[in-house]
Amino acid sequence: HLMGQNPAGASAGKFGVAVVDVGYIFKNHQGFKTKMETMKSEMASIEDSLKGKREQIAAQEAQKEQYNVGAPEYKQVDETVARMKADFNLEMNRLRKDFLEREAKVYYQTFQEVDKAVTYYAKRQNIGLVLRFNGEAPDANRRDEILRAINKPVVFQNNIDITPDVLALLNRAGGAPANTTTNRTAPAGGAPRTARPGSQIPGAR
Repeated sequence: HLMGQNPAGASAGKFGVAVVDVGYIFKNHQGFKTKMETMKSEMASIEDSLKGKREQIAAQEAQKEQYNVGAPEYKQVDETVARMKADFNLEMNRLRKDFLEREAKVYYQTFQEVDKAVTYYAKRQNIGLVLRFNGEAPDANRRDEILRAINKPVVFQNNIDITPDVLALLNRAGGAPANTTTNRTAPAGGAPRTARPGSQIPGAR
């Protein structure tokens, strides 16, 4: 039986309605985190490669300064620098576009996994409606977070937060132990945690 391990969602089956914090799931989904860390490492390697090419361009520009503006050598080096800059910009734009496309695929694939897990859980628990919400407490010193809290669609939820159960399903499928559910137990209308989802989540860019 899926229910019982999560006090925050203990009433979801009774009411037939639940809420799920998709941003929190993305932040704590082990498979997603692993993929993003891999991409960050790859981007760091790419940045090192680009740094080397920038240094080559800078060296050529320094060499150019050794000649008079009207000298044939100056013109030759100037053309070389212009060509190197053009090639560099093309490569940088291509790499950036490729990275963004791959990042989008990771987000999309992960959201599909989340969607399937929510659907599976809801059907097993006879839940007819699952709403997306943000269970994070706003920072009283940040205007954007205060406005976000004021405009949130779910103002109150009475122990129908199934986020830990959905996260457990996802992490278990990825090989993580079942006890990876995080503590979201809180008063009915309160925020269940203090950890903040990162900026790299859908709808939070």
